[in-house]
Amino acid sequence: MSQIGWRSKVVVTPDDPGFPGKSMYDAANDLERRFKKVLLLINSGSGLSGDSIAMAQDLTRYIEDKKTSRFSMGLITSSLSSPLAKLVREHGHVVKLKGRRSPKPTLEYSEIGIMGDMFELGSLLLLSMMTEAIFRNLPVDGVLQLCEEEFAALGPIIDSNLESQTYARLVDMMEKRTNLFLGGKGTANEIIKMAAVRLFHIKGFLGDNVYIARGVNTPRPRAGDLEILLSFSGETKPVISWCDVFQKLNGLVLSITGEDTSTLAEKSDLHITLKETVKLGQPRRFYMRAAYALSPLPVKLAERLDERGLRLPEYIINWYHSVTQ
Repeated sequence: MSQIGWRSKVVVTPDDPGFPGKSMYDAANDLERRFKKVLLLINSGSGLSGDSIAMAQDLTRYIEDKKTSRFSMGLITSSLSSPLAKLVREHGHVVKLKGRRSPKPTLEYSEIGIMGDMFELGSLLLLSMMTEAIFRNLPVDGVLQLCEEEFAALGPIIDSNLESQTYARLVDMMEKRTNLFLGGKGTANEIIKMAAVRLFHIKGFLGDNVYIARGVNTPRPRAGDLEILLSFSGETKPVISWCDVFQKLNGLVLSITGEDTSTLAEKSDLHITLKETVKLGQPRRFYMRAAYALSPLPVKLAERLDERGLRLPEYIINWYHSVTQ
């Protein structure tokens, strides 16, 4: 949502180095001095996330202590009766987004995805279209119109990649004993981390590891390892450098870019192009589309392992979100 860029809106998260406080209560005092209006926007499928509840509680306490009207809250969730939804509703609005289901023994991940994909990809789309609607100064109904427009584009994008030789080669590689490295800068890094979390649960079961490029625990890659790099322009110098180093060590590189003639695309062993025409400074759909294009990878890998007679334990599919969210 940092792409909003409209009327000097500022988007920050508690993880940002410049976040003005150790808690939401501490930060609220500084935020109130700097801005006329502040929205705490929370995304939680279950409404049970401890960190999110703590932030909502802190802001509620600040609002009541200071008798201020400058703050409001918003929540996207699948549970309207959750503790978090009740808190947010006191000082804002709650939007229900279907997609989150109760964990149960099932192999339906081939249809609904792994570890909350339905809710998380849905909320990613909704937030992206909200960002674009705000940038374009559209009415609220414009958000849903943009969602419908994008759904029509996402289907062919996903289908064309699933049916490609590139995707087939990726699954061939990932079912082997290879470590997986993923990298991107800025917004691309956030999308990469979404894919890494899901792929780790599958690869970890095989005894392999998944790393973020230039992470604190990222080791030297081995010959035959796989690296997935994401860059809209394909000209981001650090990302191109990661590609060069990886290939010198006899690793295989897949890149996802917005142009098929970019430096990164031409250097990579495998490539996916998600073309998008957008003016500089406008919100891009490329990163969201990349998340959708990557989301079937762990599912296809799980299906391949099942074909080999290696069935993943159910807890691998469900444990992460059932424990943390």
